[in-house]
Amino acid sequence: MLIQRFKSKIHRARVTQADLNYVGSITIDEDLMDAANIMAGERVQIVNNNNGERLETYVIKGKRGSGTICLNGAAARKVAVGDIVIIISYAWMDHEEALKFKPISIFPDDDNKLV
Repeated sequence: MLIQRFKSKIHRARVTQADLNYVGSITIDEDLMDAANIMAGERVQIVNNNNGERLETYVIKGKRGSGTICLNGAAARKVAVGDIVIIISYAWMDHEEALKFKPISIFPDDDNKLV
């Protein structure tokens, strides 16, 4: 049997852009993606600390070192620039792997830079 388990998160990132006219997804600074072990195209959950919204979408690489956190398409209606979000990824694992697995959490600064 497989279970879905918390894999990684970017905790309390600040939304830098919201682009309603883009074709869906969230654009994330590639430095943050690497640090959180999140891949382009990966499904993520976004939790908005400012308004309680929760949504799921997929990841697009943003410019490395830019601090970009941009909600695109319909997701842009769920955030405002400046909102604080948590970006969470999950993975399917068998029971034994899940017992040994250590999730990754990163905590960017106010400019979405790694500290």
